[in-house]
Amino acid sequence: MLLPFFGELVEREELKKLAGEEAVKHIEDGMIVGLGTGSTVEYTICKLGELVRNGLKIECIPTSIHTKRRAKEENIPLTTLEEHPEIDVTIDGADEVDSQLNLVKGGGGSLTREKIIAFNSKKLIIIVDDSKIVKSLGIDFPLPVEVVKFGWQSTKKALEQFGWQPARQKLEEIGCTVELRKVMGDEPFITDNGNYILDCEFERIENPEELEKDINNIPGVVENGLFVNLVNEVIVGGKQGILTLDK
Repeated sequence: MLLPFFGELVEREELKKLAGEEAVKHIEDGMIVGLGTGSTVEYTICKLGELVRNGLKIECIPTSIHTKRRAKEENIPLTTLEEHPEIDVTIDGADEVDSQLNLVKGGGGSLTREKIIAFNSKKLIIIVDDSKIVKSLGIDFPLPVEVVKFGWQSTKKALEQFGWQPARQKLEEIGCTVELRKVMGDEPFITDNGNYILDCEFERIENPEELEKDINNIPGVVENGLFVNLVNEVIVGGKQGILTLDK
């Protein structure tokens, strides 16, 4: 009974690899490259490592400790946002992509650094398999919100009450359930910035631009996983091959 499921996993990894390696075609000598975090980006890192060994001259800015470690393993030259405040192109993954190329990100917990790098990039390329394309954000994946540890319970309560506060009639129909992300039993997940992640379950997110701003206005919130009006291109690995989405 496990064989069909295993086959689907293998196929999904092949589609991720297809998208991850396709994105590398946008990289040229001399570029400053932002490297995202996630399973699909792993294939980009591997391919970039191969090209660097064959003479490609680039410098990369990782969005997480894990990505930094993987890039070092591939001997990819690294730099920082302080040294290069303008990034030529960033390649990153996503948990959900809608028809307007808005995203939900943060399944790996690196959403704040990912958004900083994306904001400072001339071009943001998102790589996904076709299961990540959705009709509306929030349907298949919870929205991660990074929050400071101090008073996180109060921040959680504010997020839970988001849907029914009288002063916010425009959000009346949204609402969400909120869970503290945990690892290894009851241990809270800690981001690379030393913060917590609250995963917010919405039925759907109708207005991501408005919701992104409203959530970030809650005291204690560092950043949320809605990426709005940042993406230039989405490379999708599907059963029929590569599909490229742009605005």
